[in-house]
Amino acid sequence: MKQIYVLLIIGIAFIQTVFGQQQPLSPVERAYLFHIVKKSPILNDHIGRYFEYRGDEVKFANGNLNYDSIESVIINNPDMLIIREQEIAKSAKGILAEAANKTAIWELNKMLLAKRTKDPVFNTYENRYARFEAILMKHMPPSVLNEDRTAPHPRLDNVLNPGLSLDDKVAQLGSFRGMTDQDELLVIQGISTTINEYIEQRTKEIFTYLGGEYTTFVNVLTAAGDGSLTSGLLDEREKDEKGRWNRGLPKAIGLFPYQVYLTQPTTKKEEPKVEPMRYTITDLTTVGENRATNLHFDVWGYNASKQTTVVIEKNGKSYHLFGSGETRFLSPDSTFSSGTTFQSLINELEFVKIAGLTEKISGKRGYEYWIEYYTQKKKETELKIVKAEKSYSDLGYKPITTSDKPSGKVKKAKKRAIKAGVGADNWDAEPTTYSGKKQKGSGQHTIVSLYQQFDWYKAKIKELEKEKLEAIDLRARYQLKLDGYKQLMGYNWVSHTEKDGLYLFADSATFDMYTQEFQFPASDKSEDFEVRLIAIPESVLSNQADEVMLHLSLIDSKPNYNARLQLQLVDQFESDKYELKGNLLDEKDSISLRQFFEAMLDKEKEFSIIARGQGIGKWNGVQVTKDIAVAEQITYGSAGKEDEAFKRLRFSEVMINIERGIMMEVNSYTDPVKSNFSSPNPAISALKNQYKLSNNDLLSAYRSAAILKKFKEEMSVLAGTYMTREEAKIIIDRFNRQFEKTKITVGHGSIKIAEF
Repeated sequence: MKQIYVLLIIGIAFIQTVFGQQQPLSPVERAYLFHIVKKSPILNDHIGRYFEYRGDEVKFANGNLNYDSIESVIINNPDMLIIREQEIAKSAKGILAEAANKTAIWELNKMLLAKRTKDPVFNTYENRYARFEAILMKHMPPSVLNEDRTAPHPRLDNVLNPGLSLDDKVAQLGSFRGMTDQDELLVIQGISTTINEYIEQRTKEIFTYLGGEYTTFVNVLTAAGDGSLTSGLLDEREKDEKGRWNRGLPKAIGLFPYQVYLTQPTTKKEEPKVEPMRYTITDLTTVGENRATNLHFDVWGYNASKQTTVVIEKNGKSYHLFGSGETRFLSPDSTFSSGTTFQSLINELEFVKIAGLTEKISGKRGYEYWIEYYTQKKKETELKIVKAEKSYSDLGYKPITTSDKPSGKVKKAKKRAIKAGVGADNWDAEPTTYSGKKQKGSGQHTIVSLYQQFDWYKAKIKELEKEKLEAIDLRARYQLKLDGYKQLMGYNWVSHTEKDGLYLFADSATFDMYTQEFQFPASDKSEDFEVRLIAIPESVLSNQADEVMLHLSLIDSKPNYNARLQLQLVDQFESDKYELKGNLLDEKDSISLRQFFEAMLDKEKEFSIIARGQGIGKWNGVQVTKDIAVAEQITYGSAGKEDEAFKRLRFSEVMINIERGIMMEVNSYTDPVKSNFSSPNPAISALKNQYKLSNNDLLSAYRSAAILKKFKEEMSVLAGTYMTREEAKIIIDRFNRQFEKTKITVGHGSIKIAEF
């Protein structure tokens, strides 16, 4: 009886696990997930084909599909939507995270609306709202809790309204009794933390439902700007077949939180205020453990006149992503057809504002030149005053003199008298006295004039020095702003090259334009880095900056996790043998094979085959890789051949990537125990010494060749099964041509496939 009971418990747990994993979404949520995938070009391009709607199409009068109506059909008939998680899982992880995040945001938006409006539909969200509220309670100060502090105050529902701008939310908090400025800050910060924690939890659940796998998952919503223009941007409206507006996809950008701070008043009349940052900094860490770090970016609230700017910085190196005016996607290409860019503000500050002020201060005819010029004039005038005052002072000591000789004035008077007929005899000339009165008067006038000139120079110098100080102060403000801007952009820009939308940075980091994924390559250690989102201000010193919202996800990944076809063979060969038994391909690979065949029909896609005999493998914690420091063992020792440490190294894989081109990759590895394998082909045996190959190297090469031949054989049959006869012929011929050119790389050499 006890055994039956235990089995029953295990059975129930198994059922709960299976159904819990398969159906974490309600029919409503699955219908909305379908809606957002089909309405989002980037999602539809990558995973749209794996959402199969089997109901009747409902269209608008213009022929476009009415996804609102299709939503209703799916909600009422859930079986009409098939979601192929196994195939979705092979897509870029960032794409899955974006779909999951948008669904989680939609759910939270609907949940908060139903709670605030007391809509009966809230009953369907009660369990999830309880989770949201539990997180919220951890981050709220007592001033916004009810009297017994067991739940948030009912009025907090209004503050949680995603339709409110940040300014409106702060205003709402101002009406709470006993609310301090610090409490307002804590509430806004707490709501931000709560939203990010809850959305991350739900996004993880939906991501897993879609087939996504992870060991590290970080989901961040963030917004930068002045916090004034969020409201009114919550719905994307569209018309139905009768021309009526319907609900469309809610944008819910009001859920994107700002990083905020409390301003410090500069005057007595000012009060502290909760203010959003014009840029945000998100601190992150690469995953390490020989896994790649995938960063996916999804811009919301895109502004066509201001270039969205995202900066990633690690170890002092900066990687830049800029919004495109045409695609609205990010890329390292900074070209922006119209509007303001952050770099243009930097250039204006440095080469116009600051350079202009520097020229005005110390240029050829700048303040320093004129201050020096007028200072010299003032000194010259001061010297003239000293000389004039000394000359005037000397006149005071000069004696008054009298002369019998008539002065020039008397002589002129006498001539006028003679001319008038008065006669010279009757002219009685007075003696001439010299007192210096005229010279003193002239000296006084000169001194006064020089003092006036001196005072003007002095005032002019003071005026110029004031203007110079104002210019220096303004330049310092500009320089401080410039230093901040440059620090945000980073000083050490990593160069890149681009081919077909894939950007390769000089240090092997990559950015994929098509998936909006930035990737740090796999590394065994974790490293800190940060992501900065920058809102573009109206002008270089303006405090006004339009909002920009960003969804960012960080997920670890194994190399080649997104290969469309993935075959992994563990210990499938007998010891020292290379004959492959059984089939490589089965029914579960059918969708991947169809996509491979479709890609092969596209002449624009390049097709290549890479095959390697990797020799002895080693486990790096994530996957089997080539052991460069080869150390062969004589025996398996006490552990035995079936020990997992040895078994997992006897590994072969086939991967086919079909994103930009078609690349087929085949690898085979052996365990480190010395092999007795001998090549049946003398020509290959001769290469053993030439390339310094071990028996394990040759064995792995033979196994890769065997896998490739087996794939060719099965693929030829399945092409005729899945495709038309004409299509199958094109596919088979194209594969065979490339197959015949293929060489198996082994050690430092390579061997033609025909030799095997």
